[in-house]
Amino acid sequence: MRAATACLAALLAAASAGPASANDSTAALSTGGLVYVLTEDIEMQSEDLFISLDEVRVRYTFENHSDHDITTLVAFPMPDIQGSIDFMVSIPVEEPENFLGFKTTVDGKPVETKVQQRASALGIDQTPLLTSLGVPLALHLDATRKALDALAQPDKDNLVQLGLAAIDEYDNDGKGMVKHLAPNWLLSTAFYREQTFPAGKRIVVEHSYKPSVGQSADVSFVAPEAQSEPWFEVYRQKYCMDDAFLKAARAGLKPDGGNSLFENRISYVLRTGSNWAGPIAKFRLVVDKGAPKNLVSFCAEGVKKISPTQFEVVKTDFDPQQDLDILILQPREP
Repeated sequence: MRAATACLAALLAAASAGPASANDSTAALSTGGLVYVLTEDIEMQSEDLFISLDEVRVRYTFENHSDHDITTLVAFPMPDIQGSIDFMVSIPVEEPENFLGFKTTVDGKPVETKVQQRASALGIDQTPLLTSLGVPLALHLDATRKALDALAQPDKDNLVQLGLAAIDEYDNDGKGMVKHLAPNWLLSTAFYREQTFPAGKRIVVEHSYKPSVGQSADVSFVAPEAQSEPWFEVYRQKYCMDDAFLKAARAGLKPDGGNSLFENRISYVLRTGSNWAGPIAKFRLVVDKGAPKNLVSFCAEGVKKISPTQFEVVKTDFDPQQDLDILILQPREP
């Protein structure tokens, strides 16, 4: 693990990388949905973030510096999910909207949240079209594929042409190869609520959820031939893998070319923390790699090991400009 590198890493992972989630951000509802806006009177005084393979917890302290109460929409964007024929994204909760088991408390009391979901392809919001056809937006549900298969052929052809669906041919009932439609849109989800910030007072907001953990059955970057590929350096920089980490990862190589380790990847969106007044006065991150034998790498400065599995980063006046990607290598079960 690299203890002193550049600032927190960027490059939010694509579908195979299973991102986690994001910071609270002020928002406004428009005809196109949520629009994130800057709030100048409310300061995020502290953010305490915990990330592990099993859970993400974040605790914010906000203070309204104005002389009047402020009521605004507060949004928490979920990671985008890209559909594909070979859909391999880790979805921890089998629900159409709250697929990460997202929960919120304000000053220790549970609060209700609303949800906005948008489906897009080729950069165009196609949510109204899918809704009009009765197609669920959730990419991971069997009901979505069944709804696509039930469409009339002209509608199927239109969805393929718009980039919303892809043709997937397979035999699932022993009757020969049959063409099916696979959802191919980008699903964007955000939870939001109306929140009142009392004048001159602090409130504590807490979120918890199960992260979507991207996994690979092997370690993609340790084979000698992989390190001559153009993507290797991008991958190395994304997770700030230093020589010691790479050496430990290569130690898992087996004579048959396989590896005794496998990859876990988590991404967390930090940049929306910049939507509040000024920088975050106190920011604390704890990354838990899960077991002492696991290997972890992520980009941060001033990383301190605080337990056999946990690593801490503390910042003052933190203004997040990039996001966080975490790579955890885990030994296979014997």
